[in-house]
Amino acid sequence: MLCPICKKELEESIFYNVEVDYCPNCLGLWFEENELRLAKDEKDENLKWLDIDLWKDGKRFKIYLGERLCPFCRLPLYEVYYGDSRVIVDFCSLCRGIWLDRGEFKRIIKYLKEKADFEILNNYAKNLLEEAAEIFIGSETLREEILDFLTILKLLNYKFATQYPTITRMISNLPR
Repeated sequence: MLCPICKKELEESIFYNVEVDYCPNCLGLWFEENELRLAKDEKDENLKWLDIDLWKDGKRFKIYLGERLCPFCRLPLYEVYYGDSRVIVDFCSLCRGIWLDRGEFKRIIKYLKEKADFEILNNYAKNLLEEAAEIFIGSETLREEILDFLTILKLLNYKFATQYPTITRMISNLPR
């Protein structure tokens, strides 16, 4: 497979326990279908519950035909914003692979951490209900969906403890 930017041969590597292809010249990363989600989950387990569907919001969705070619299919990649972040990923509509330029994975993780903090504090009940529903209708395995649900419960505990330390201390001092 050739790098969409440099046209150099991609090499295989393990990236957060996921086998990906990368360009030794520009350090771009090629993720086959679902590999980006798996690498994100491995990088920060507190982000497992937060998955970005690149196609979800049709009203705000913007896609552009790019000039780069898919390393696998050799067809043009599409440029898509990663959620409502400013990160533009290159996506293949045929094999569903994603190309990230150098540093974009780090920017995606930073964006997801900020989004997770906001979602936990401001939309906690909504996210908890959505994760509960995904246990029955989600695209991941039952085990993964249950772990996502439990992660939200754990994160609320952490956020509550840091936001209300006095109440947390009082609760922890109650007799058991």
